[in-house]
Amino acid sequence: MNAATAESSLAGHPVVSAERWLAERRRLLEREKELTRLHDQVARERRALPWRRVEQDYVFDTPQGRRNLGALFGARSQLLVQHFMFAPGWEQGCKSCSYMADHNDGAIAHLAQRDVAFVAVSRAPLEQIERFRRRMGWRFAWVSSYGNAFNRDFGVNFAVDDLSAGQVDYNYVRQPFPHEEAPGISVFHRDPSGAVFHTYSRYGRGVEVMMHTYQLLDLTPKGRDEDGLEYSMAWVRHHDRYPADAASLAASGCCGSHD
Repeated sequence: MNAATAESSLAGHPVVSAERWLAERRRLLEREKELTRLHDQVARERRALPWRRVEQDYVFDTPQGRRNLGALFGARSQLLVQHFMFAPGWEQGCKSCSYMADHNDGAIAHLAQRDVAFVAVSRAPLEQIERFRRRMGWRFAWVSSYGNAFNRDFGVNFAVDDLSAGQVDYNYVRQPFPHEEAPGISVFHRDPSGAVFHTYSRYGRGVEVMMHTYQLLDLTPKGRDEDGLEYSMAWVRHHDRYPADAASLAASGCCGSHD
């Protein structure tokens, strides 16, 4: 949807008195509170899920050298992993995973205060990852699983035979999938003995939990404004690839001419 079409979609939107607006807002607030309470309940059920012990000794390439999964926790007992779509030989990481990753750096210090370490994992070799990281200006920990089965075992990389057959196991169902790589989030716990447990993973639209921009867009009149696009995230670019919008800046008076 282009800007003109999006703007026309707002034409004729109801405009009411302050009293009517407040009554409608209070009605919606009750629904929002219901959603918040449901969210809290599901979070409790999520924490109650049983765990499975990670038996495989996955080893990753990191800027500090070779490290196993347990070492990625650092001093924390919990580890949050972004499965970042970036395969060997790709010139750059997936733009949607990059959109997701743009939100990571600001969260790291806050996660650490709740005993959570964060790392992104990709199959691309470390040199490839570091080159792209420098371009994007990111600081979060990002390691390479090149040569190990971590991505395959956690449901975000698919065998050629499965892709050829037209069905892969993704998001806990057998389904068609167009690519060898997929997005996901996984969570792990390390106990005092050093044993590592897989506690949770989510995929598909579940990864939107890390896309805070979407939550903000959902508050606006136009929302995500994705109707009519080839696919929902077709508008997303690497943050250094959005066109400069000088006209909008000048019109808003921000950073424009001050004659």
